[in-house]
This record gives sequence, C-alpha cells and structure tokens, in this order.
Amino acid sequence: MKEILCFGDSNTYGLVPKENRRFSYEERWTGILSEKLKSDYHITEEGLCGRTTVFEDPFRQGRRASATLPQILESHSDTDLITLMLGTNDLKTCFRTNEKLIANGIEILIKQILQFNSRIKILLISPLLLGEKVWQKEYDPEFDIHSVEISKLLKAEYKFLSEKYKTEFLAASDFVKPSETDQEHLDREAHKIFAEALYKKLTKIF
Repeated sequence: MKEILCFGDSNTYGLVPKENRRFSYEERWTGILSEKLKSDYHITEEGLCGRTTVFEDPFRQGRRASATLPQILESHSDTDLITLMLGTNDLKTCFRTNEKLIANGIEILIKQILQFNSRIKILLISPLLLGEKVWQKEYDPEFDIHSVEISKLLKAEYKFLSEKYKTEFLAASDFVKPSETDQEHLDREAHKIFAEALYKKLTKIF
C-alpha cells in the first residue's frame, strides 16, 4: 500500500466557502481521491485553515508550517509521497510578502522533507489563484489587490523549485479556480475536478 500525506491549508482541509464548516470526507478532494485510488493507497489529510509556509500569523497561533512539518513527518514516517500545497495564506497583507519570499518559504519545506527522508516523493502544487474581488469587504479584506497579482506569479516560482529539487509538479490553477462565493476556496464541484487531476497525476507517478 502506498502512503500519501496531503499537507496544506484550508483548501486541503476542505473548508466550505463562506461557512464555518468542512465538506464531508466524500466531498473533499482528499476523500474523492482516496475512493478513486482504492485500497492500494492510503490518504492522510493534514490540512489546516490559515496555514502559512514560514510566516507567524499574529492573530492565529500554530499556523507556521516550517515549525510543525518535521513533527508531522515523524508521525507519518512511512509516507511514500507528500502533496505540498501552500502559499495562499502567505499572500495576506500582514506579511508584506511577494512571490520570491513565498517561494523561499516553500523551499524551506522541501528541504525539511528531503532532510527527513530523501526517498519521499514530493508533489509540489502551486495553489489556485485568488479571486479578483477577494480583497473587498464582503469577501476577505486580509488580502488586497497586490495579493491577487502575486498569486498569479506563484506557478512559475514553484515550477522552478520543482525543477531545482527534481520533485513532481502540478498547478492547481490549471484545473480549478476559487468559488464566486468567497473568492478563495474550492467549491464542491472544484473538489471533484481537482481530485480527478490529482488522480491522473498520481497514477503516472506510481
């Protein structure tokens, strides 16, 4: 059995847009993917709302991935492949960041994985783009117009890192976009589409 660890933020957790609840396991891309892969694979979900790469959120404790990933890797030491999809929360205005700094954060996480076990396959996933209106007050004013523009630059940065460290790569933005409801999270249909994209990618990898 192949062990797959899905490490990410609220779009891995499966947060329902504009609602303080989670999609059911059968609706989340992780659950749909598990069903598609059948009994030869085991999916472990490690999605956390608000998770960043290396930035300490002043308003929410325990969100910095670089502080928790080493322990998570230890507790799932039999992992064959990790999907790494982070960067959206790094775009919040409080971090005053850019695509290069976010890529630097992702690089630190890649190094942590390789240092723990260089045989673990990494599927680096650049996140979906932020919606053009996400910064407006009825959506999520933690972001601004600058955040939206930076989100469009992450794919190229992540692809470069993937080539540098010889990881697998997939761009979520090639397949899905955020819901119109909140401009940042996957809706139910997008979870299905994303799961299908990952299924095709993983079956090629293995």
